[in-house]
Amino acid sequence: MWKHIRNLSILVIILALIFGWWLTRPDVAQYSTADLSGERPIIGEAREQTFPTINVANVDRWKKDESPIVAKGLTVTRFADDLDHPRNIIVLPNGDILVAETNKPPADGGGLTGMMARYLMGKAGAGVPSANRITLLRDANGDGVPEVRSKFVDGLNSPFGMAVVGDNFYVANTDAILRFDYKEGDTALSGKGEEIYKLNATAPNMHWTRNLIASPDGKKLYIAVGSNSNIGENGMDSEKGRAMIIEYDLEKKKAGTYSSGLRNPVGMDWDAEGQLWTVVNERDMLGSDLVPDYLAAVEFAADYGWPHHYWGGYTDYRVQPEMPEKRQYERRPDYALGAHTAPLGIAFEKYGLLGANYAGGAFIARHGSWNREPAAGYDVVFVPFKAGKPVGKPIDILTGFLDENGKAKGRPTIVAMAKDGSLLVSDDVGNIIWRVSKSK
Repeated sequence: MWKHIRNLSILVIILALIFGWWLTRPDVAQYSTADLSGERPIIGEAREQTFPTINVANVDRWKKDESPIVAKGLTVTRFADDLDHPRNIIVLPNGDILVAETNKPPADGGGLTGMMARYLMGKAGAGVPSANRITLLRDANGDGVPEVRSKFVDGLNSPFGMAVVGDNFYVANTDAILRFDYKEGDTALSGKGEEIYKLNATAPNMHWTRNLIASPDGKKLYIAVGSNSNIGENGMDSEKGRAMIIEYDLEKKKAGTYSSGLRNPVGMDWDAEGQLWTVVNERDMLGSDLVPDYLAAVEFAADYGWPHHYWGGYTDYRVQPEMPEKRQYERRPDYALGAHTAPLGIAFEKYGLLGANYAGGAFIARHGSWNREPAAGYDVVFVPFKAGKPVGKPIDILTGFLDENGKAKGRPTIVAMAKDGSLLVSDDVGNIIWRVSKSK
């Protein structure tokens, strides 16, 4: 009898292990990232997952003599290194570079979700405390290496977005927009800053970055705020003021929703015609081929579908109650950037000094997947534009962030055009800012 019970127990354990494996097995992509990119990406069948595919690249940072692979006709060098998790970068009117050395705030929630987030961040090289500072870099002699490195402002709370308007410097903490007095040429700011606008940072505060960009006339700020969940599973009350781009009127000191239904918008930039664009990270757990992250023109009162729909009307049946009546009013993104590539940075080519092939288009940093098999992103690409719209397929600019063993040397994060026409790329795992210039 005991023998039968023991055999039955072993069988139950084996069946439980098989069932557990079946539930957590990775979903393998059926399409390439190129298939899932461009104006008309393949939008396949959803493969709903109980547990996400987990494919996080282990970190093996760049050695001193190593660098990414750069496109023909261009050169890549180190602009600055030994930084502490450099994320956002902006170029000031006088050519100085500001770098937000920052990371996720510590209050990332408890339970299984919080534990999983901490594990993934640690494995991806992001499980370190936030430096909570902004550093200034100045390359006065134009040799591609800054002679000045100074602490511009510190004591912040997971800062990310930055903007200068006249004699004011604005920074977006994860929970508020602050204003500091600023004069051109300053290498450090004083004081703690004036809080001008509160932001929703309710726990678990997923998608903690808050990006900023000023309007060309300097009258308004646009604030990109990601969702607090994958598809609203934490309750829509926690999503107030999130999954959107907010317009803040500096003169009236009032804010309102500018565009909504954007799960996690991060990078923003203006094109030559004065149109605002953003790159957006889409939802998870529908398989390795869904949903494509994207590039979109930011239009007033536009709704891009999150959480109920994606890519201009496809229904996410996990979200209840369904709201089919919303579909006819939602705007489809302009250009797909592949599923789970995690685009974070966008910068339009402004000076024409990298070559005619790049005139008018946009450089985009794809931070890289953690939940796709095989991995995708981990690169900087160029998206050509024609008549004000993105066309064709992304063109590789910087690759090689993943080595032949699938380990991450670094992860490209934000891109910015320097005054000398070079492209700057922050690498928050390599702790480097790369400089891409035209070959001589």
